[in-house]
Amino acid sequence: MAALRALRPRRAEIRIGIGISSAGLRALWVGRRKEEKEVEAEKVIPEEQRSEPSLLCPPPRSRSYVPPQDLQGLLESHVREVFGPSLPQDWEQTPLRENRLKFRLLAGLAAELGHAVPNSQLHLMRCAGDVLSFYRTPMKDATKFDELVAAELPPNLKIMWNQ
Repeated sequence: MAALRALRPRRAEIRIGIGISSAGLRALWVGRRKEEKEVEAEKVIPEEQRSEPSLLCPPPRSRSYVPPQDLQGLLESHVREVFGPSLPQDWEQTPLRENRLKFRLLAGLAAELGHAVPNSQLHLMRCAGDVLSFYRTPMKDATKFDELVAAELPPNLKIMWNQ
């Protein structure tokens, strides 16, 4: 720590510009950095405070989605709530041009239905009808391997799936 205090006046001299060349400035800077690293290395963390990183992988989130029976009414009420009285005659033709309103609509639906539009498909949501067609599509939580295990395979082909 005393070494760092000794460097402070030098730094002030450098700012004033008392005849130190650029090579001398680099030498001072490198020396100062080395001393700071040495001071940081002296700070030792006690053994009981160190924790080993967890090697367990978190369980995958469920991606399954089954559309509710009253999806069209639910979506229409959300569109009317977000866009207010400025809706066209057919609510499915409501354009989603304004990003703030589009976000409010999609965030509300994601919270209520538990199924969000992925980032890769946000640009495809141009009107309320696009949102309706997205939420009408059911999603399965099975991978291709799970589908192969469950499928009836020819007798010469077996898949051993150990989890």
